[in-house]
Amino acid sequence: MRGMADSDATDAVDDADAVDGLTVGQVSSRVGVTVRALHHWDEVGLARPSRRTAAGYRLYTAADLERLHRVVVYRELGLGLDEIRAVLDDRAADVPEALRAQRDQVADRVERLRRLGAGLDRMIEAHERGLLLSAQQQAALFGSDWDPDEHARARERYGDTPQWRQYAERSAARGPEEWRAVAESVAELDRALADAMDAGVAPGSPEADRLVERHREVFASYFPLTRQMQVCVGRRYEADPGFAAHYDGIRAGLATWFRRIVDASARNHGIDPDTATWR
Repeated sequence: MRGMADSDATDAVDDADAVDGLTVGQVSSRVGVTVRALHHWDEVGLARPSRRTAAGYRLYTAADLERLHRVVVYRELGLGLDEIRAVLDDRAADVPEALRAQRDQVADRVERLRRLGAGLDRMIEAHERGLLLSAQQQAALFGSDWDPDEHARARERYGDTPQWRQYAERSAARGPEEWRAVAESVAELDRALADAMDAGVAPGSPEADRLVERHREVFASYFPLTRQMQVCVGRRYEADPGFAAHYDGIRAGLATWFRRIVDASARNHGIDPDTATWR
């Protein structure tokens, strides 16, 4: 009989526990936080279970659950654990002021995210279009003979290359004024090339090599240009009708002369221009 009485008493305690307390796992599901978080909040004294079973298991009472709900609300608002503790336990805490400060921080984050979203939109557009300028803006910056469809053709040719990705990243960061500076540096280089050709500068000479290096520096506004890639660019300037018309419009024969000084410079650096490839 004594054994039976002991068993009944134990059962009664277990039943009471079930009615007056929730386990960590049950609270985790009910409140929507991880068991690990509940253990941490218990360890730091932010939200401790008030009861334990005879076996030592934590049990959360209704009052504990109410506090946990408040912790979760303030946590979702972005308050740190120490700030939450102050709001819940410090009678002198100015709760509205703490929430206003948190609201201001949220507004700052929203603005940063808005700017990030706008930047991502520009980056996406730059990868898809290349130059983020209207046809009118392009004509004003690059001249009336500029073909605004050139970038669309360039994307078809080079859209899957690292160079196009580099170009898109630079393009996304530029507005009309930045592109104006690029256009001016290109125009200055074109004039220097024409003047050098008029002056009879010989391919392979130090002066010609300096112009070739200057071309690589200016071209880096779009993407880094290796010497082998520069040879390929020189060929294209001469062979492509659009590029040839542009350079020969500055000086008759300039496209061919430019290709020759690039080839000579490549040879001076141990590169055979006849076998140079885009790398």
